[in-house]
Amino acid sequence: MAEAHQAVAFQFTVTPDGIDLQLSHQALTEIYLSGMRSWKKRIVRVKNSVITGVYPASPSSWLFVVIAILATMYTRSDPSMGLIAKIQEHLPVSQSMSTQCQAVVSAVLFSTMLWLMLIFTMRLCLKQLLSYHRWMFEQHGKMSTTTKIWVALVRIFSGRKPLLYSYQGSLPNLPVPTIKDTVKRYLESVRPLMDDKEYERMTKLAAEFESSLGNRLQWYLKLKALWASNYVSDWWEEYVYLRGRGPIMVNSNYYGMDFLYVTPTPIQAARAGNSIHSFFLYRPTSTPLLLHIYMISRIPGTVIPLCAAQCERIFNTTRIPGEETDTVQHWQDSDYIVVYHKGRYFRLRVYQAGRLLSPREIEFQIQRILDDPSPPSKGEAKLGALTAGDRIPWAKARTKYFSSGVNKRSLDCIEKAAFFVTLDDEEQGMMGDDPAASLDRYAKSLLHGKCYDRWFDKSFTVVYYKNGKNGINAEHSWADAPVLAHVWEYTLANDSFQLGYNAEGHCKGDVDPSLPRPVKLSWEIPPECEEQIAQSLAVAQALADDVDFHVFSFQEFGKGKVKKCRVSPDGFIQMALQLAYFRERGTFCLTYEASMTRLFREGRTETVRSCTNESSAFIRALEGGEATDVCKCLFRVASEKHQLLYRLAMTGAGIDRHLFCLYVVSKYLGVESPFLKEVLSEPWRLSTSQTPIQQVELFDIENHPEYVSCGGGFGPVADDGYGVSYCVLGENMINFHISCKHSCPDTDAHKFGTQIRQALRDLLKLLSPNQTEPSKTEESQPKVKKEQ
Repeated sequence: MAEAHQAVAFQFTVTPDGIDLQLSHQALTEIYLSGMRSWKKRIVRVKNSVITGVYPASPSSWLFVVIAILATMYTRSDPSMGLIAKIQEHLPVSQSMSTQCQAVVSAVLFSTMLWLMLIFTMRLCLKQLLSYHRWMFEQHGKMSTTTKIWVALVRIFSGRKPLLYSYQGSLPNLPVPTIKDTVKRYLESVRPLMDDKEYERMTKLAAEFESSLGNRLQWYLKLKALWASNYVSDWWEEYVYLRGRGPIMVNSNYYGMDFLYVTPTPIQAARAGNSIHSFFLYRPTSTPLLLHIYMISRIPGTVIPLCAAQCERIFNTTRIPGEETDTVQHWQDSDYIVVYHKGRYFRLRVYQAGRLLSPREIEFQIQRILDDPSPPSKGEAKLGALTAGDRIPWAKARTKYFSSGVNKRSLDCIEKAAFFVTLDDEEQGMMGDDPAASLDRYAKSLLHGKCYDRWFDKSFTVVYYKNGKNGINAEHSWADAPVLAHVWEYTLANDSFQLGYNAEGHCKGDVDPSLPRPVKLSWEIPPECEEQIAQSLAVAQALADDVDFHVFSFQEFGKGKVKKCRVSPDGFIQMALQLAYFRERGTFCLTYEASMTRLFREGRTETVRSCTNESSAFIRALEGGEATDVCKCLFRVASEKHQLLYRLAMTGAGIDRHLFCLYVVSKYLGVESPFLKEVLSEPWRLSTSQTPIQQVELFDIENHPEYVSCGGGFGPVADDGYGVSYCVLGENMINFHISCKHSCPDTDAHKFGTQIRQALRDLLKLLSPNQTEPSKTEESQPKVKKEQ
């Protein structure tokens, strides 16, 4: 094959006349250009490290300080108050250096030290400023004098044009709440879930813990908080994710969907071409990202930075199985992806001669894989099932069968790839005569597929379906959903609105026909390994078959009408979920709502316990037939309480991560706490999460309502509970993803979906009876047709 010969830089043949050396100039040129690209990236990394390292100052400010000090010296004044002379005295004696030259060197050294001290001072001031969070508790449109002063100071101490990691050294550390506050809020959160006798018992356990063991454990946590950047994140990653020995498929991994109503092109390879190209454009090593992608803006004219640490591991990252605990492995750079198609694995380079392949060239390469008639190697087709089953068998198999030879080389290729791609041979999306059922199938396909056609250990797997639809499956330990959702939003928008397709549905641009073909990975799978693959597949298949999923788009109203009721959309939806659960089960349950703590360095998530005394009082009143005014009043109290809990969680005053870390410390010390043991064993029968649109500027939902994503979802957390993800889109749409297990007779995703719809209607009718009917403007809006 010509491509194989081009890949060889030189050949030599031993002849009677000596050694015949043949050089391939094209191959050498490729090597040279590839090396240049690597060196350019290293230089960019060093440059960015310097810029972020001296933030909020700039490297050029050093020169300004040096010139200013030298200028004052020439005016015969000493701004250093004798320090420059002291430095000059201690300079190494050199015959070639004049006294004047020594004075200049001393002045430069003093200027550098002064500059570094100024940077440290500015960074310390900015860190203290960013520790102020009272702005979050103020009403929209109303700003206190203190907050106005704070805004002005933040603008003064923030530098210009920050890069992605510029604020990392200025972000405050996550504070450790007091034992007293945590215990008090915990008892308050479980009161609606317990009768008087149970609550009295739990109160005694809590009081005993607070007065004895709690203070001892708290001391260790405070010590860790002083030493570590974040007292929670490393333990959270290790014990919640990496130490789990069950399957990560369904139980941990989550998914994101494509556009709901449109598919930009029906050509599978073309969709992959634009999308893969967009992923590499997003990658920080390709283009230094500006910080605004990781900021929130709640106060007009002011942006608050979020921790960007999680985005370091978006690409080139894999979860490595271990017998006791897994690890997350990240590599600096990778210029290729691994593609799975019909049981075969291919290595596809996306850089040629130091440049990123165009979308059309990536499409060309993907089509080559689709057209490749070669069969999978023995045992290769379902190899990915190892990543879908239990972790210990996979760890043992990896050590035994993939630690040397061709299997190790192929496995290394997968694990070091930028990300994983699956070319699915099915069609998915909102289609056919039963669009509701098709959405459910689409969600299940993204969550687990065939249980062997995704590589669940990779940071993320992108799935491209036969009809051009796509989606994403993500491993959870390396980062939380909003980080990957940001990448996904950018990719969807860039694919459709920036790159686009030609009239035939292909990617735009030309193709270099001399591109080397994608390389099929080789495997030597022994029968014993095939048996383990089959066992892992059986475990994964049973888990996948047990998942009940329902996805629906609620379009009767959205956040537009909810805001007119002067209610938080998130609080409104959480009350609806509480009402729906109560109507279905006749009781309340411990409810988990994810909240981020990325206002702090290395922050991840905190729990908002949405089931409160206030929410349960409102629901009992509503279901008990209380007067409308009474129910309205109780609803607003419950909604305000929910908002307070959400803000407390975001500002480091949540309770669940604190309780979790106290429990970890108790295990390290080898002491038992009946209180912590019971707290950590309580099941989350209703686990919820909102998927917000972070880059609204990329999508024109008003003029192009068809270009909306359905969001994403996850599997159920408890065997007898529900997992609910929701996405608020525009002013008139809320998408829901509901999961549970068929094996539980008390749960049904479709029935719960019906309860949620009715709860939403009933709450809007309660708060604003006149808004329940669609307006003439809304009736006249064109309806978006589903795909055929």
